[in-house]
Amino acid sequence: MTVVLDLTKNPRPRHPEKAHRPDTEILKKPDWIRVRAPGSPVYRETESIVRDNKLVTVCEEAGCPNIGECWSKKHATFMILGDTCTRACSFCNVRTGLPTPGVDADEPRRVGDAVAKLALHHVVITSVDRDDLDDGGAQHFADVIAAIRTSSPSTTIEILTPDFLRKDGALEKVVAAKPDVFNHNLETVPSLYVTVRPGARYFHSVRLLQRVKELDPGIFTKSGIMAGLGEERNEVMQLMDDLRIADVDFLTIGQYLQPTRKHQAIARFVTPEEFKSYEALAYSKGFLMVSSSPLTRSSHHAGEDFARLRAARAAKAAE
Repeated sequence: MTVVLDLTKNPRPRHPEKAHRPDTEILKKPDWIRVRAPGSPVYRETESIVRDNKLVTVCEEAGCPNIGECWSKKHATFMILGDTCTRACSFCNVRTGLPTPGVDADEPRRVGDAVAKLALHHVVITSVDRDDLDDGGAQHFADVIAAIRTSSPSTTIEILTPDFLRKDGALEKVVAAKPDVFNHNLETVPSLYVTVRPGARYFHSVRLLQRVKELDPGIFTKSGIMAGLGEERNEVMQLMDDLRIADVDFLTIGQYLQPTRKHQAIARFVTPEEFKSYEALAYSKGFLMVSSSPLTRSSHHAGEDFARLRAARAAKAAE
């Protein structure tokens, strides 16, 4: 069954750019990719807080397989700047189209309130791409960080940003707000960008992460890729080297899961043993933290990983 419309929230096509693509086969998931269906009382409480504050989460919009686990721990990744992305990445399940003009000026306050109500020790904030905005939404990211600092001063903040392509000065605004972790995902290897991430540029994304360290060496940097899209092992190794040259601290690698038959097809399911091999390889190249498994996602276990990341930096400094 092909799903290209989402009529529960909005009568507009969810992925108009994918509607006329030929259907591709969705491979049967192997035994090592299994998750529990959501529904615990704490999950429902988290869902209620998200709804009451009229917030969008990438957990829902991207169809994350870990939503049941995370929301049952009151861990939610907030997606700011609306639910409509100006890019058309072939792997992504977030709605594509022309967003409502401008930004929601009250959203930073609502995010801050939700973080306080959930009593989060660590929060992840991401967004859609907003190429229609002069700064790509950079000031809005800064405003959200400031609101969280006000409502919940002890919460550490991780941001997962777009690439701010052709937005001069945008990155500087976000870094000046001093998030604890700056994450920007490369998503895949350079050879697959033209089909997987056509609106982005690989070396611009690498340079973005490098520039964060130049502006503020105290901020942890992080990036992630999906496996199973057709990448070769030697390409992944080169990508690791590119990120280490950019002084990136934390690498995540997870299995790509195809949202619908209209999305990028899965080339193969990478085995848990291969993910372990990638983890060992990345540590050997000098990353402070590596999370590599079939169900690894950028914000999965982000709080626990941040504590380990800080400990790893302290241990390296002590050496």
